[in-house]
Amino acid sequence: MVTRLTNFFLKTLREDPADAEVTSHRLLVRAGYIRRQAPGIFAWLPLGLRVKEKIERIVREEMTNAGAHEVHFPALLPREPYEITGRWDEYGDGLFRLKDRKGSDMLLAPTHEEAFALLVKDLYSSYKELPLSIYQIQDKYRDEARPRAGLLRGREFTMKDAYSFDYTDAGLDASYQIQRDAYERIFTRLGLEYEIVKADAGAMGGSKSEEFLHPTPVGEDTFVRSAGGYAANVEAWETEVPPSIPLEGQPAAVVHDTPNTPTIQTLVDLANAQHPREDGAAWTAADTLKNVVLSLRALDGTRELVIVGLPGDRDVDLKRAEVAFAPAEIEAATEADFAKHPGLVKGYIGPWSDNGAVLGEKSATGIRYLLDPRVVEGTSWITGANADGRHVFGLVAGRDFVGDGVVEVADVREGDPAPDGSGPVELARGMEIGHVFQLGRKYAEALGLKVLDENGKLVTVTMGSYGIGITRILAIIAELNNDDKGLIWPESVAPFDAYVVATGRDAAVFEAAETVVSQLEASGFDVLFDDRPKVSPGVKFGDAELLGIPKIVIAGRGVADGLVELWDRRTGERTPVPIAEAAARLRD
Repeated sequence: MVTRLTNFFLKTLREDPADAEVTSHRLLVRAGYIRRQAPGIFAWLPLGLRVKEKIERIVREEMTNAGAHEVHFPALLPREPYEITGRWDEYGDGLFRLKDRKGSDMLLAPTHEEAFALLVKDLYSSYKELPLSIYQIQDKYRDEARPRAGLLRGREFTMKDAYSFDYTDAGLDASYQIQRDAYERIFTRLGLEYEIVKADAGAMGGSKSEEFLHPTPVGEDTFVRSAGGYAANVEAWETEVPPSIPLEGQPAAVVHDTPNTPTIQTLVDLANAQHPREDGAAWTAADTLKNVVLSLRALDGTRELVIVGLPGDRDVDLKRAEVAFAPAEIEAATEADFAKHPGLVKGYIGPWSDNGAVLGEKSATGIRYLLDPRVVEGTSWITGANADGRHVFGLVAGRDFVGDGVVEVADVREGDPAPDGSGPVELARGMEIGHVFQLGRKYAEALGLKVLDENGKLVTVTMGSYGIGITRILAIIAELNNDDKGLIWPESVAPFDAYVVATGRDAAVFEAAETVVSQLEASGFDVLFDDRPKVSPGVKFGDAELLGIPKIVIAGRGVADGLVELWDRRTGERTPVPIAEAAARLRD
């Protein structure tokens, strides 16, 4: 098939779009693949649709190989199923909500677990019909607070979401592995490096969750990995808990005046200068207990303060905190919050006060007090005494204070020991390209999805969910495959198999180009032909470089000698070949 630029809907740009933050966004707009409609929302133009279709084709082939069957749901769905599962509220401001003309609540689906579960509930009733795997490729909608980076983080995006249905846990394990293996094949075919990491399930829920991350410096996710094979998203990181220490024989806590020490560093400096350790070692930030006040805003709008106690050499990682306290949103504590709780003395907050009150028992401030996993029984700390300019030294966990619970919100550091004992970890950045979940029975239980088992007894179906971001993958491939001139698509997803360029005004050049185009078409190539008659060679070459089709044929000055040039966009190499051999050489 031949597409001619003289009647093709394409307009390239010489200047970068003003709002482009990353290379993929800049080049996809300039090359005429997409066009911005609103923040995080893009129109797809013919070239963009062709690349998107190539990616979808690979996904569909591997879904078929995995035994999954394609369906298609509407993006516009009623409120009721999402209310039953609790996600109408859990998604909070991230959900696009609307009403129809009758006043009924509707939504633009961010994901379709409920719809898939209800479909299977309507049609299936026996274990004999399971296992079942079905999928769709559909547009999703999430009202991102900060849509950015073009297609990498949008409010409308295309996703492949597959769902498996089994009636036993062993069946779910098998279905999960089949989909996981299919994902590895998909990303290999797309030429994408990936890392499979343990992940947090978030609003999806479920017992097991793994992300496929593409390692890239522009990635929005931080993950950790060890030389021994451990890999996890920082949100799913589990701190190695140290052993407890005997309480017997530990000296009593002592309160010292510590004026002008509102920060950890000023406290450490004063402690070393005025209250040196008995063992002669220096006090460090790790010997202090930092107490951070967070405000949690629940789905109903109510707010609750919570205090987190963690080693002073650590900071609160807000992404980990969002996961730990989900679905509540994390907000900064305000001056009004502190005014309501005079027991909270900024810069000198601690789990104990001079009157012996213990925050963990809510007698000092009435605020819930949670501890980092490292604050185990018997550990001794320097921390605030809830009085201006005063800290307590030698405050022992389990003897002098307790917490209301344990929470994982501290940042993860290079060199931290992996939870599985596989050695120290390093931190890396990555972009999520796929996510697989073992949802279990959460949605099936809520929606009444049951089948009869071998004994004629109704059992709740167990589900898996498997997502791939089609449009995000397209952007990542563009991010990885380019140079200072434009895009350079891998052959597997390039919008055309070959790009023929006729340069100059000589009729013989265009005749030679037509001959090559006919040869390529006869060989089964999908060809883009730059047959524009009054466009300079410089503009044509610039467009060829920008569009990124890897195989290019140039009909130019060499036509007089019976030659055209094969231009490999990936290497930049140009090779003269006889006109009659161009198609065969390009095919080889």
